[in-house]
Parts: sequence; C-alpha cells; structure tokens
Amino acid sequence: MTKVLIRFKLQSPLTESSLAHLADARSVYGVFDFQLAAAGTTLAVEYDATRLRPDEVAAVLHRAGIPAVRE
Repeated sequence: MTKVLIRFKLQSPLTESSLAHLADARSVYGVFDFQLAAAGTTLAVEYDATRLRPDEVAAVLHRAGIPAVRE
C-alpha cells in the first residue's frame, strides 16, 4: 500500500449536501480520507496509489458531485 495525498481546488464552496456525498465517497476502495482546507477552497484526498490513479480519484469526486479540479 502506498498512501498518497492529492490536492484539488474547489470551484465553489461545498454545501451540506456536498459534504454528505463526500462522506459516501469514502466507501470507494482505496480512498482513505478527505481534508478540507480552513479557507474551504482546497480539498486534499488521501488514497492508495496501488489501487487508484489520480484521474480515478478525480472521477470519484465528480461522481459525488464535488466541484473540484486538480491543482
């Protein structure tokens, strides 16, 4: 297992609904944790690089409805 942290820039603030969808996205095999920056403009995702690639992590966020682009 290789834990990697990747950062995404949020295109709009997360809503309560978005946060609920983000919590559901943690159930994806290989995704460990999400860290929202204090300013609310950046989201860091910790994932297993032996299971997922960066574009797959971005797809997880997209499916969850999170408006984020890779930094």
